[in-house]
Amino acid sequence: MAITLETGNFLLLLVQAVLYFCVMSSLFWARRRVGLGVFLCALGVMHFLETYLAAVFYIQLPFGIISPGSTVLFSGKLLMILLLYIKEDAATVRQPIYGLLIGNFLIVGLVVLLRNHEVVPAVPGREPNIAFVDEMGWLMVWGTTLLFLDAIGVILLYEHLGRWLRNHQLARIFLASAAMLTFDQFGFFLALHYVAGAPWHVLYGGWAAKMGAAVIFSLMVVTYLRLVERRTRDLAPAQLSDVFDTLTYRERYLDLLGETGRDRLTGALDRGRFDSMGEDLVGPTLAIGEPVSLLAIDVDGLGRINEGEGRPAGDRILRDLTRLLISTTGDGRCHLFRHGGGTFAMVGQGLDHPTAVDLAELLRRTTARAEMSERGAIVTVSVGVATAPEDGRDLYRTFAVAESRLREAKAAGKDRVVGRDGVVRG
Repeated sequence: MAITLETGNFLLLLVQAVLYFCVMSSLFWARRRVGLGVFLCALGVMHFLETYLAAVFYIQLPFGIISPGSTVLFSGKLLMILLLYIKEDAATVRQPIYGLLIGNFLIVGLVVLLRNHEVVPAVPGREPNIAFVDEMGWLMVWGTTLLFLDAIGVILLYEHLGRWLRNHQLARIFLASAAMLTFDQFGFFLALHYVAGAPWHVLYGGWAAKMGAAVIFSLMVVTYLRLVERRTRDLAPAQLSDVFDTLTYRERYLDLLGETGRDRLTGALDRGRFDSMGEDLVGPTLAIGEPVSLLAIDVDGLGRINEGEGRPAGDRILRDLTRLLISTTGDGRCHLFRHGGGTFAMVGQGLDHPTAVDLAELLRRTTARAEMSERGAIVTVSVGVATAPEDGRDLYRTFAVAESRLREAKAAGKDRVVGRDGVVRG
């Protein structure tokens, strides 16, 4: 039985998609041996070919006319970017996203300058087609801008869908990629239509082909993650060697907090970090002759709030208070730790006692003026202040004095700051 032209084209596209994915996923898997540079170079080097094929190279399929540049190469690239994010982190995936954007803008800038050359016909009959270069340049600018938006969008959609489809990775990958490929198809077609004169039926055929590509590439990505990456992880566990800037994405944020000594509820440094990091803050500062102040901060009546409004209300107040304390002392010298329950410890490097008491008073007033949680509850704090070396020569002795003064503040009526010499403010 003879294969029709349309069926042959479809099979060739399928072979191209499988070949593309196998080579790119192999380079991605080899990142542990040769680094990510090989994978990223291969990802970026085909952008011109993608744009060229999308502009001039079309084939007939049963549901319409499509371009392999858009269907295979671009769709595959978007899924490769998502794979990079899933297995690495946001800081790494920004590299190809911004690199492609800047690199292709640079190409267009160079082309604008090249137009000013007086061309010498060195080879008879071979003249540069500047009009074609111009057309391709502007299509690359538009296509790169869309890719920039697509890459960010597919990552954000993948994370957002995790709220409902956390255990259905195939559905998350497909829905995120299908949505952004739809956006890209309409966006890039407008440029093709007005710049290259592409007919409207290319829009519909290309969209159908990209949806098929989303299905095929999503299946291949999930298969790779489950069979190849999982096996590799079991043989050679990946090690956390950097602090990633992934606060935008909640799932990774929570995982990162658990590995870097931060309190999961509030995001403040936890009690373990106070014990391990505190002496490193106090000792070297005292060694160069500068003071270190410790503030013991406690939420007034947290137990009453938990009993009256429920523990979730108390948790919201602790989160709001943490953000408030950090934003009020965001000069890099003060380090906030959740010491336990509603108590926080703050270590202020280089803060003498009067300055630390003034800071504590600022925190007390700011907290009293703020409305915590959506209920608009008025929350107050009591603060005890101690300063090394006068109140102690190490972390624990100094903090013990701060805690003693915190108890004095509580006994004096709460919503107070107690410093040295029995001074009570509030």
